[in-house]
Amino acid sequence: MFSKDEAAKLRKEFWTSFGKSFPRKWLLYNTKIKGLAFKFVADRKKAMVCLDIENPDEVANLLYFDQLLSLKKLLESELPEVIFDASYELNNGKVIHRIYMPFEGKFSIHNKNTWRDCYEFFVETMPKFELFFYEYEAIIKNI
Repeated sequence: MFSKDEAAKLRKEFWTSFGKSFPRKWLLYNTKIKGLAFKFVADRKKAMVCLDIENPDEVANLLYFDQLLSLKKLLESELPEVIFDASYELNNGKVIHRIYMPFEGKFSIHNKNTWRDCYEFFVETMPKFELFFYEYEAIIKNI
């Protein structure tokens, strides 16, 4: 087990190492759509690349999720394993709409031996998500 401080230090080292190993400007929160953001997730048991929909307006959330669902087949052509979850529960108990690709390999942010494969997954998967967004941005925004 790691102390809280040790775990925080490892998380910081994980993300710093990722940024240094793969320097690139990611789209992430810069979608220009309120409540729609791309995220890298890495914790003790899993890693994933996500598109989260968490607008304060629940109607907008539903409309964006439905709009993305209408494009599901197009996204699946690039990311066949993509998961659309209308009720994804975050660790803090908040329920959001999440479209994500889980990392299928063994991973723990506490095990440095698993980091490289995760980084490669991130670098391979996020550009596909971003390209999908750029290609269909006008449709996605049209709610």
